[in-house]
Amino acid sequence: MSNSEGGAPAPKGGKPNKIAMRRKARSLAVQALYSWQMAGQPLNEIEAQFRTDNDFSEVDGAYFHEILHGVPRLKSELDEEFTPCLDRPLDEVDPVELAILRLSTYELRNRVDVPYKVVINEGIELAKVFGATDGHKFVNGVLDKLAPRLRAAELRGGKR
Repeated sequence: MSNSEGGAPAPKGGKPNKIAMRRKARSLAVQALYSWQMAGQPLNEIEAQFRTDNDFSEVDGAYFHEILHGVPRLKSELDEEFTPCLDRPLDEVDPVELAILRLSTYELRNRVDVPYKVVINEGIELAKVFGATDGHKFVNGVLDKLAPRLRAAELRGGKR
């Protein structure tokens, strides 16, 4: 697995590692994207509020910013990417799961430095924490169908 992502825990008593900081950035980004989807509040206001209300010393702030601003900018394209993988109309997808799918699709498309298996796993974990009862199964199913389309070269290359 590349050094950019993986499952290693943060070191005890020290500064959190990049993996833990990215995980926290994703967690906050999903909550911020949900807020944006539901209230339509300007992104800069949402970001300022999240930075005020949360301790960003253990968050990859640049990654949070990239996701928070990148997902809305590419919303239509991201939705078009994963909609064929859905088992229901887009407007029937739970808003939390929709935020997770948009974030994960953004990473699959735009962050090839993050291995596809990490993107899928992080999406599943976010759905377990924030989604409906079986939301993680839904997210897993969609991302499992989407990853081969967006990361065909990575899958062929054996980076698993």
